[in-house]
Amino acid sequence: MSKNQPRQHYSYSLYADKDMARTFDERRFGGPIGSLVAGTQERVLANMIGRIKDRGIIDVGTGTGRAAVMLALGGARVTAVDASEEMLEVARRRAEDAVVRVNFVRGDAHALKFPNGAFDVAVCLRVLMHAPDWRKVMSELCRVAQRLVIFDYPSATSAAMLHSLTRRALHVAGARTEAYRVFTHATIKRELARSGFGIRSVHRQFTLPMQLHRAIGSRRFTLFSEDVLDRAGLLRVFGSPVTVCAERLLS
Repeated sequence: MSKNQPRQHYSYSLYADKDMARTFDERRFGGPIGSLVAGTQERVLANMIGRIKDRGIIDVGTGTGRAAVMLALGGARVTAVDASEEMLEVARRRAEDAVVRVNFVRGDAHALKFPNGAFDVAVCLRVLMHAPDWRKVMSELCRVAQRLVIFDYPSATSAAMLHSLTRRALHVAGARTEAYRVFTHATIKRELARSGFGIRSVHRQFTLPMQLHRAIGSRRFTLFSEDVLDRAGLLRVFGSPVTVCAERLLS
């Protein structure tokens, strides 16, 4: 953990819990909608990276190592960083079960202990929305990446805005919850430009709130409704979460 980041911030304390680490995958990726989210995440990540084999990739905020192991299975040389040793324990077991090699390192996304341009690609999923200083994290991702930075965020133009405000109110009231932030496309684009990166491609996942899809629990309903809303042009405006692939601009 960086000495500049508060130890009491939920993004550190909430995940430094064995029960949280043990149940994280089931809560995030369990059920028909969770499975859909996981499959889409893997497909989008692979499409954005392109060739995976033999590429040096860092997965920042790896959590339980789902993306890191997927990339290692594709032949990448993967380093995976997380601040939670409890989450890393789960990630290491996942890599062992998959019989792949991943260099797991405990570290802070705000202060990555790697040289400039140490990796071809930097991946960072579900981190910016929780990080105490997301701009610093973005700067670090761009610093260690030679070519591509791939990350996601909840959109301020989606239903995630209301959900975020609710979570923040609960957090202020003392609840133990993830009081995440949302972002505008313009803010993301501007911050990338500061580090010499430009947006190459964008993927938006759901127009309807993910919480609604989970409550209904029907993969068929989700695929049908989201296809209709996409055809109507609503996904492009209201879709969330947003996954971004940014590339280093030629100087």
